[in-house]
Amino acid sequence: MPARQFQANGGRRVRVSGYHKPFLGLALLLALANCDEALTSSVAPQPRPVALAPEPIAYVPPSAASQDLARFYQRVERDLLTRGLLRIDGGGPDAPYDADDLARNFEVIAFYSEYPDHAVTVSSRQTDGQLSRWTGPVRIQAEFAPSVAPAAREQDAAQIEAYAARLARLTDHPISVVNRKANFHVFFAGKDDSAFVVTRLKQLIPNISQALLDLVANPRANIDCFVFASATSTAPHRYVRAVTLIRTELPDLLRQSCIHEEIAQGLGLSNDSPAARPSIFNDDDEFALLTSHDEKLLTMLYDPRLQPGVTVEAARPVVRIIARELMGQQL
Repeated sequence: MPARQFQANGGRRVRVSGYHKPFLGLALLLALANCDEALTSSVAPQPRPVALAPEPIAYVPPSAASQDLARFYQRVERDLLTRGLLRIDGGGPDAPYDADDLARNFEVIAFYSEYPDHAVTVSSRQTDGQLSRWTGPVRIQAEFAPSVAPAAREQDAAQIEAYAARLARLTDHPISVVNRKANFHVFFAGKDDSAFVVTRLKQLIPNISQALLDLVANPRANIDCFVFASATSTAPHRYVRAVTLIRTELPDLLRQSCIHEEIAQGLGLSNDSPAARPSIFNDDDEFALLTSHDEKLLTMLYDPRLQPGVTVEAARPVVRIIARELMGQQL
């Protein structure tokens, strides 16, 4: 994609000329980097009334700058679609894969993070090469900043509800949408909503680091969505909290793509692979929504035969068995 190709640059996909795909800016991964120090209060055994859902925020029309950004993203989406990208068919005869492909892609995507050397805090520890995921229920809550229009709020909430139900079926893990006591917050916020995001994050995570707060509240222009997840020092491979930010200026398909990818990344599929196809865990932007291949990755991730903390080497024989089972191939 000459002048429009994507390149990694501190996030998932950043285009040289400004275009970029929805990306896991920072499952850099807080969970896999285990930056629990920044999120200590999220797991402390103390009353946290702020976990209750906030009152609905009154709609405030977006500024001219936000509207300009929305038009930019509309051009991005049109450009990608014109080039046959952002497919929503889930993969087909032109994108075959077998059990060996599935097992190999799972190892790369589930056992490693995109930027393992990234450290948000000095206490960050390396956990690449080991499996990380949630062990307790995942309670997802969507929160809408003032600039999100009422119709968009309804559409986004409905998509998250349907997607959470799909993820629960695929993983056989308790994943649900709630309006209080969430541990997986999905913020829809735009260029005008920094104050809202800062206030909510300080309520939810009182000890959040300033560096992380700045990243989430004021994402760079080349970031349209990201997720970070956290574990604890005593259980570094078991996720306990996640926060996703999705720009409200995104048009419908890019926005839905963010929902699919960031929540799935926050569940533990924290890496990308150029070999993964058909998949949203690939920098090529070919697929916008979760594919049949990706569904199997999620099923593998939460298979009880694989436990958090297992190394890629120890898991490899089991991963191959599960992949062949899912593909209906004989062992």
